[in-house]
Amino acid sequence: MVKHQPLQQVYEKQLCLSFLTGIYGCRWKRYQRSHDDSSKWECAWFIILCSTFSLLLFWAYFWLEAHNDYNQFNWLLYNRSGEWKDRTVPILATTAVGFSYITFLMILALCHISLGQQLNLYWIHKVGVLAALITTVSGVVSIDDVWGDEWDIILISLQSTGPFLHIGALAAVTALGWLVAEHVVRAERTKFHMILLLVYLSVLLALYMAPLAISSPCIMDKNSLKSRPDVIGRRGAPMLAPENTLMSFNKALQQGVSSLEADVTVSLDGVPFLMRDRTLKRTTDIAKVFPDRQHEDASLFNWTEIRSLNAGQWFLENDPFWTVGSLTGRDRNRIRNLTVCSLVEMLRLAARANRSALLYLRRPPPEHPHYKTWIMDTLWAVQRSGISQKRVTWTPDTDRGRVRGLQQTSLEKLSVEELRHRGISSLTLRYSQASNKDIQDFLANNMSVTVYPVNEPWLYSVLWCSGVSSVSSDTPQVLRKVPYPIWLMSPDKYCLVWITSDLVSIAIVIGIFIFQNYHVIRWRMSGMQNYNPEQIMLSAVARRPSRDVNIMKEKLIFSEVSNGVTSTDEHLYPENGYDIGQYK
Repeated sequence: MVKHQPLQQVYEKQLCLSFLTGIYGCRWKRYQRSHDDSSKWECAWFIILCSTFSLLLFWAYFWLEAHNDYNQFNWLLYNRSGEWKDRTVPILATTAVGFSYITFLMILALCHISLGQQLNLYWIHKVGVLAALITTVSGVVSIDDVWGDEWDIILISLQSTGPFLHIGALAAVTALGWLVAEHVVRAERTKFHMILLLVYLSVLLALYMAPLAISSPCIMDKNSLKSRPDVIGRRGAPMLAPENTLMSFNKALQQGVSSLEADVTVSLDGVPFLMRDRTLKRTTDIAKVFPDRQHEDASLFNWTEIRSLNAGQWFLENDPFWTVGSLTGRDRNRIRNLTVCSLVEMLRLAARANRSALLYLRRPPPEHPHYKTWIMDTLWAVQRSGISQKRVTWTPDTDRGRVRGLQQTSLEKLSVEELRHRGISSLTLRYSQASNKDIQDFLANNMSVTVYPVNEPWLYSVLWCSGVSSVSSDTPQVLRKVPYPIWLMSPDKYCLVWITSDLVSIAIVIGIFIFQNYHVIRWRMSGMQNYNPEQIMLSAVARRPSRDVNIMKEKLIFSEVSNGVTSTDEHLYPENGYDIGQYK
């Protein structure tokens, strides 16, 4: 007669596992968890989760690097809507929340896979993943429509971040080798596992060879580094004082800029003044002084009317750069009383400081009385200011023959032959137009290159290594704190880092697969020695559907109970099924 031992009530709490399965799939109880293979539906949701994570990672990286152009983005939307708001704030907030949430779910899913738990994403999380995916796709489509040329910042930023992103990606994929090895080594060899292994090795090989495609001007010998590029105050220092005002230009000079850049418009009575926008609505109090004319072109006001407007209060109220809180009380009082600046005032300030000036001119509308004489009006203002003509850089392509005394620069990327034919010796280009190769070609032909807008230290460092002569910046106070490129590495040293990281990764991956294989062999050998009849019976049906396995477990428990073995309900359901005990 077979004698049975009492069922042992050994119950080990698994708080971490309960947390993982509970948060991810709302499976808080042991009997709810399973080691069965995940269904195809749940595998599809895991793929959707991975796709959402990848898209959000791309989206977050884009906005991180686009910080250089946040002001341009807000100004672009202002021209469309007519209302000034910092629209980057809600975008950054939703991106941070969505990326954190999806990243958390990804970590939970990978932990499930590592522990052999069945994936079962809770329906609320499925709604959240779909919401994040749809929102991000909508954002990408909208940015492509409104701000499509900004995508270039991603490729340009890789010149600075590429080597470091490569090492980070290599470390992440190497770590994933543990999960891949678990599935390939411990499971039976199937077509799926072979495809998984092949894909993993292909990705790993691509990362090993990725540095061949990474190109950065900062990978150079220190002796080849040119002198520090000059910084031009773009509309002064618009983060420290309202743009295109005397105070803004004074702040820029205090930050050590080599030149002042301004946008010039001609008033109704022929006085050149500084204004970026087509209207006076954003940067003055015209809504209070001339409420019926706030949408009129700024050049259709005479100088007396323009001078009567306040050009600083908007800065304190809107705080466009989140810098008003750092201003002193004295600076705030000065800002409250600012007026629109004329071109003569700005040029006289530059002359006293022995600095240059870069002028962007906007031609007035055809109905303007000075539509045909706007260039002569501007030249007359330059002469009245007393500044040397050699210190004034002229940007318009029209009537260059009449301004031969001024420095000539082109806003368009032309060939060297065309530039020489027009008598132009310098270019002023947006950073997305000036590749490293273009810059080197222009410098080889004695053409100086100015790049705009450059507001971030990483972009300034890349352009410094490229050899540009000067940069135009909204943040001279930030670039002043960059005495040297953020990073500089010789080609030999970079090759050493590349080869070393690849060799370390290869060694780790091989070690992972060897360890997993050894662990599996040892587990199988010890498992064959310790099997009892019940374990053999359960192992025989391990790959049957979970319903069949549960029926088998219930039969074994029933046979135990019928022979006088009792147990509390909760302890009948440990993680891997029922705690059956052992027969003697």
